[in-house]
Amino acid sequence: MKTPLELLRSYLIENKLSAFIIPSNDPFFGEYIPDHYACRAWLSGFSGSAGTLVVTPSEAALWTDSRYFVRAEQEMTGRGITLMKLKVPGTPTLEEWLLARCPVDGLIGIDGMLFALPEYERLKKAIHPLLFSIEEDPFNILWKDRPALPNAPSFLLDERFTGASVSQKHRSVVEALSPDIDFIYPVMALDEIAWLLNMRGQDVAYNPVTVAFAAVTPRTIFLFMECKEVEHGKYKPIQLSEKACDTLQAQGVEFKPIHEFRRFLSSYPKEATRIIHQDRWPILLQLNVIESQELSFTPDPYRGGCISHLKAIKNKTEIEGFKLALKKDAVAWVRFWRYIEENLPLGFLTEQLLASKIAEFRAIDPDYRGESFFPILGYAKNGALPHYAMDPNGETPIKPHGFLLVDSGGHYFYGTTDTTRTFALGPLDEAQKRDFTAALKGTIGLSMAIFPSGTRGALLDILAREPVWAAGRSYLHGTGHGVGHYLNVHEGPMSIRMEENPVAIEPGMVLSNEPAIYVLGSYGIRIENMMLCVPYQENEQGTFYAFETLTRCPIDTAGIEVSLLGEEARQWLNNYHAKVYEDLAPLLTPQEAEWLKVKTQAI
Repeated sequence: MKTPLELLRSYLIENKLSAFIIPSNDPFFGEYIPDHYACRAWLSGFSGSAGTLVVTPSEAALWTDSRYFVRAEQEMTGRGITLMKLKVPGTPTLEEWLLARCPVDGLIGIDGMLFALPEYERLKKAIHPLLFSIEEDPFNILWKDRPALPNAPSFLLDERFTGASVSQKHRSVVEALSPDIDFIYPVMALDEIAWLLNMRGQDVAYNPVTVAFAAVTPRTIFLFMECKEVEHGKYKPIQLSEKACDTLQAQGVEFKPIHEFRRFLSSYPKEATRIIHQDRWPILLQLNVIESQELSFTPDPYRGGCISHLKAIKNKTEIEGFKLALKKDAVAWVRFWRYIEENLPLGFLTEQLLASKIAEFRAIDPDYRGESFFPILGYAKNGALPHYAMDPNGETPIKPHGFLLVDSGGHYFYGTTDTTRTFALGPLDEAQKRDFTAALKGTIGLSMAIFPSGTRGALLDILAREPVWAAGRSYLHGTGHGVGHYLNVHEGPMSIRMEENPVAIEPGMVLSNEPAIYVLGSYGIRIENMMLCVPYQENEQGTFYAFETLTRCPIDTAGIEVSLLGEEARQWLNNYHAKVYEDLAPLLTPQEAEWLKVKTQAI
């Protein structure tokens, strides 16, 4: 029996291709993908979330980042695949590697549904004079036991949680895009479809979304899902209840089978119609539409996408939901921290055990809907890896000294959470306290920001980094990302990071705040809160905004060197802890409340 790589190589030879590029994404360009699209893992054996595989008739190479160097080498052993370590000196780029191995007139195969326009155009220039051959998904033929597309039950989120109906959201999209012309607006991102339809599902790990496509027109939202035909030409999704289907239809939604999405776009009536497309528009879709009819293409006027922008600005109901979710989540964190303190001396705690424990404490609440991402629990030197992935099948012991970094989040009907806390498990030395204090000052510095309207995240980023830099430390990841409302824990279009992002921070946006310090081989420190952009004041100088911290989880003051904190930051922390105690004490047992009172006392 041929191996997966041998099957692909036979395909290359039959189709006169010099190579094939297999990315890690799916047609929805989400952070997590269904097993159906895990083609790179099927070919290589590498199970990490990030990596690009390139296969030629005689060689194969996989590019991934430092998070996965060790795992990739282990999982790809004996498969004849060379590991290419991104950002390591001497590692050729994917384009350089292809140019060195393929003939001048070589054709490079790609699945046209997995490459968005910007990346396709970039690669097209970089591999010149090589040419792309845009293919239909070859793995439908090559992968005989390929997992089917998921179709788990989905449901409609009540308006008491969303604060807006589907028809209201439809109107807001039409008004934002172009209320005066006919158009069709394809929607590929699963979280955007979930938001637009007030629909939540369980087709993708950690993201409460449903595998689907959508298309918005001024009159109708077309929803493409796995359907059953109820009468000639009339369909209903098999993942939704009859009541949910009737509710959506009453609000202007029309159902169609998911496999008809491409044909629908290419056959849509073209009189005075234009397609408004996002950057995440697969190259194959554009080619299909261009070949089948003459439509004018208009880029989405919103950086990052119209629906992405509307979704990012939370309404009053969603904001109140976030606040409730973060209180409920903080109760789980309090119980989790107490569990650590009570059991640490007994010597049986491991990273893996604690990862399951924090989920157990969340699950006590009946509104808990699952983890919002795979938890990061890094003890000692493991915490120095920003995106450390613990071995789910191993046991990594935790001892009563050093730091434990815990980054974890949950979904609730009314909001999604993302919190990081670093716990001091024993006495700390001077350097550890200095670093902990610097990282905390970074979190507080950004929390206290006041800024004029139009300010972008790159201009705020220094407020978090300056105390870290002043301590002679740095971190390379972003400082803040958007958080979805009972949706993806990472969402755009805004961000707070060193790299320029032209999207301004606006009231209603919910972002993380997570500066950090990592000392390779020793420890990691990250203190992450969620915060809401709110109006601050308006005067003759303009309109100003600020941040309101939403997180209610206490911060471990044992790591602080108070003499280095500064009076303003000390006062912020004391005020924060007073709010934490005030909000959480009524939700705790008397014993838990007394414990929290000690943890939140003023310093």
